[in-house]
Amino acid sequence: MEKINLLDTVPVRRESIRTEWSGECAVLAYPRFKRPWMQRFLLPKGMSPYIRVTLEEHGTAVWQLIDGKRTVGEIIDLLAEHFAHEAGYESRVTTYFMQLQKDGFILLYPPSAGRP
Repeated sequence: MEKINLLDTVPVRRESIRTEWSGECAVLAYPRFKRPWMQRFLLPKGMSPYIRVTLEEHGTAVWQLIDGKRTVGEIIDLLAEHFAHEAGYESRVTTYFMQLQKDGFILLYPPSAGRP
């Protein structure tokens, strides 16, 4: 099995994630239930069918650059100015990408793979 460098992968937002805005910060909204019938039968009246996560400034900057075309490495390069060249920002951003994937907000594709 060939190892793939995270910096070469292409992050793609999951289709089920909606982006909303609260001022300058992105708010990620994702369905409370995976299946529509669950929402119909298990969602209490008046409760939103979405769970919302508000991203802070840096998270919003990363989220805005995820377009399904740029690699993680390219996004990190574009964020250099945003992070004012803070020492170690690259590792913070790569950790953030791994967390976004773990939480199901994005998929990471190898650079040569066909993307949706």
